[in-house]
Amino acid sequence: MRIRRFAAAAATVAAGALVLSGCAAPQSEIVEGSSLSVAWNQPFYSYNGNTSFGNATANNNITYATLGGFNYYNDVPELVKDTSFGTYELVSEDPLVVKYTIADGVKWSDGTAVDAADLLLQWAALSRALDTPDFDASEFTDPDTGEFTDDFPTDVVYFDSGADPSVGLGLVSTTPEVSDDKKSITMTYDEPFVDWELQLTSPLPAHVVAKNALGIEDNQEAKDAIYDAIENDDAEALAAISSFWNSGFNFTEMPDNTDLVLASGPYMITDFVADQYVTLTANPEYTGDNLPKVEEITVRFITDPLAAVQALQNGEVQLISPQATADVAEALAALDVTVIGGYEGTYEHIDLQFDQSKSGHFNNPLIREAFMKVIPRQEIVDKLIKPLQEDAEVRNSQVFLPGAEGYDESVAENGSEAYAEVDIEGAKALLAEAGVTNPEVCMLFSSTNPRRANEFLLIQQSAAQAGFNVTDCSSPDWGGLLGTPGAYDASLFGWQSTSLGVTNGPPPTYTTGGINNLNFYSNPEMDELTAALGKEFDPDAQIEIMKQIDKILWDDFYGVTIFQFPAVTAYDQNAITNISPSTLAPTIFWNIWDWEPVSADAE
Repeated sequence: MRIRRFAAAAATVAAGALVLSGCAAPQSEIVEGSSLSVAWNQPFYSYNGNTSFGNATANNNITYATLGGFNYYNDVPELVKDTSFGTYELVSEDPLVVKYTIADGVKWSDGTAVDAADLLLQWAALSRALDTPDFDASEFTDPDTGEFTDDFPTDVVYFDSGADPSVGLGLVSTTPEVSDDKKSITMTYDEPFVDWELQLTSPLPAHVVAKNALGIEDNQEAKDAIYDAIENDDAEALAAISSFWNSGFNFTEMPDNTDLVLASGPYMITDFVADQYVTLTANPEYTGDNLPKVEEITVRFITDPLAAVQALQNGEVQLISPQATADVAEALAALDVTVIGGYEGTYEHIDLQFDQSKSGHFNNPLIREAFMKVIPRQEIVDKLIKPLQEDAEVRNSQVFLPGAEGYDESVAENGSEAYAEVDIEGAKALLAEAGVTNPEVCMLFSSTNPRRANEFLLIQQSAAQAGFNVTDCSSPDWGGLLGTPGAYDASLFGWQSTSLGVTNGPPPTYTTGGINNLNFYSNPEMDELTAALGKEFDPDAQIEIMKQIDKILWDDFYGVTIFQFPAVTAYDQNAITNISPSTLAPTIFWNIWDWEPVSADAE
């Protein structure tokens, strides 16, 4: 076993931490006939990672390779501009005006040009500026699947992106200006926003949305229909467009309509077998800087970490990045593979439902506080994490990465110390004050994740001593259920950092209605702070705001943080090279175009 290590980068809240690079990747040639396989621990289920249902690492790993964008993070991590896809420029600071332009020759894999129609639709979806006011979609969500029901009204405009009018593209309330050549859009923000460079993410094909939503056959007519609907605020057309944008790209096997997997990036989906694998093939229409070297990459879904190790040993896959356990580390040590360890930019935590819990118990803050007191955080770290990382510690902040500037100061003030040790008697007293006995807590987590199953058992045993009845609500489809009203009471999962932007975490997660606000948390003071964070350009002031956010979350009994993920990536160095995991999502996939087969028949 060859061992390399990487450590999680110390998170920063400084706007200046975004390192811009205009360096283009070297041009490469595909190794004809080459194929490689990689294992991931959860099946793909949605091509739209910008919805509350589809926003999951398992989906975004795939779309990262298939949907082009204006920038991405490398493994330093630094923000890299991909000028071969397009450019953006700061036209004005006051007001904040940003112009996006698609580069010449950029096409979808059906040969249709990527242009302003795609960007304009992305703005409409990620700003929600055209949504029907005051519409609540929660009552139209299926508690068993997390998807919208057939009863969802057809006469409302609702883009399920979780956008908020106080942050990000929510601050672009005026329809962007489209250039005469239909290559650019210019957006004017209502107020300054510190992370403006990270807002217009990789767009979906607008012509595909319009063709399916409006029954149009011609690609150009479909693009024109997008312009007309948005620029004229056509509620009837936008209702159909938003409905398809929300749900039309959800599928668990290769769709009959292959327009749904059109690509603008280096790879395209060419096969998808439910619960088994997705096949990515080099996109023949792609002419950008990140030209791939491997002709075909198969992403196999292997939920059991030890099964992933076995697949690597058997040569079924050449690259794995399973959830690290002591058994995984021991099994890898016996193989002739290269292992990269360290910490990830992901942390384990438990969120408590506020307004839509299954039992209704957690509507009462006394019961939330009592449950937080019985979660054996230190025991979980000692038994499950320290065998992998001897220096592992309990994470005590909801917003700061351990080791980052502001972490120690925030931990000293945020109130997490009250949950440093299990307090059974304190929990019993709170339950008595609340007037409840043996409250049931339905806990959602991944049913295919051994480490989470072990965590659940430790929590269940500890909580029982105080009178809680913690029940197993695990599911293989846990990701799609996270934002589903009434599906559970508490959730156990990991948040993975996707950028160094100061607004990457708090606004979408803790703002009322944010895309990552999956437990229906709402606090007006929090909304004010998350809005203020996006408008604050002073790094020291940003830290102070984040410290306030951290304290409010603990004061509100939001839930608990547990540990920073230990990382393990292993690959067959005799079959694949240029593997360099990043601490940020999409971790191992960030440079998928650089992966190179050692031999053309490696598989």
